[in-house]
Amino acid sequence: MSRIDESRPFIPVGIAVLTVSDTRSLDTDKSGDTLVSRLTEAGHRLAARAIVADDKDQIAAQVRDWTEDPKIDVVITTGGTGFTGRDVTPEALEPLFEKRMDGFSEVFHRISYDKIGTSTIQSRATGGVANATFIFVLPGSPGACKDAWDGILAAQLDYRHMPCNFIEIMPRLDEHLRRSGS
Repeated sequence: MSRIDESRPFIPVGIAVLTVSDTRSLDTDKSGDTLVSRLTEAGHRLAARAIVADDKDQIAAQVRDWTEDPKIDVVITTGGTGFTGRDVTPEALEPLFEKRMDGFSEVFHRISYDKIGTSTIQSRATGGVANATFIFVLPGSPGACKDAWDGILAAQLDYRHMPCNFIEIMPRLDEHLRRSGS
């Protein structure tokens, strides 16, 4: 079963948060606030934060730029995962993925099902890797952001989490550890 190995150091990573919405601002972005609060409370660095409209090109451009920034190891988006005409976040980001993370979506839906039942099928949450950057595409509700962070990301973005975690497989993390002499 999973556990925290206290003999390993906690290694903070840079996380960017992107809210996809035609109507939210930084003052009204509860989902983005939820993610920022959780990631900073866990000890990670907020490397960037932005809000973009529900536009495939804008979403893809912002995330692509962040995957090229060496200070950003993880991108978490919130919003645009439903089925309405304006929900285009998966269409914008899945073409960037070098590798899809099907298990992320499956576990997210399992956790979500316990909270909201069959309504979870209305989300197209997804994840993948692009340019050595993990990308997680979450629904736009604060509850979904809490579920994804608390149920998946908090553990997988903790180097101490055993038997394995995302941090230990990040190529830039390995470079960071060699530079610091760890």
